[in-house]
Amino acid sequence: MAWERRERGGWYYTRSRRVGGRVVREYVGGGSVGELAAAADAKSREEAQRQAQVWRERRAAIAASSESTRCFSDALDRLAQGTLVVAGYHQHHRGEWRRVREQSVGQSD
Repeated sequence: MAWERRERGGWYYTRSRRVGGRVVREYVGGGSVGELAAAADAKSREEAQRQAQVWRERRAAIAASSESTRCFSDALDRLAQGTLVVAGYHQHHRGEWRRVREQSVGQSD
């Protein structure tokens, strides 16, 4: 979005947009038509920036809640592990929890 001066001496408003991976400049007009188009484009840019800010804030809120959820989940995992250990279980090769076998008196490993 730019105003440019052409050979005939007037100021003209143009837009740049992508078409098939290439940047193409589109002539909009000069005078009041150009001013209206420039104002509309500025309003569109402001709205896009506002929407981007809203999304950034939402992502930050989600990240914060995800972090607190992760911490809560870790605390619950530790609590469950402690409960199982106290109940006489052990974790077999970092996998399933198994009841500890009681050894007979006199047996040795």
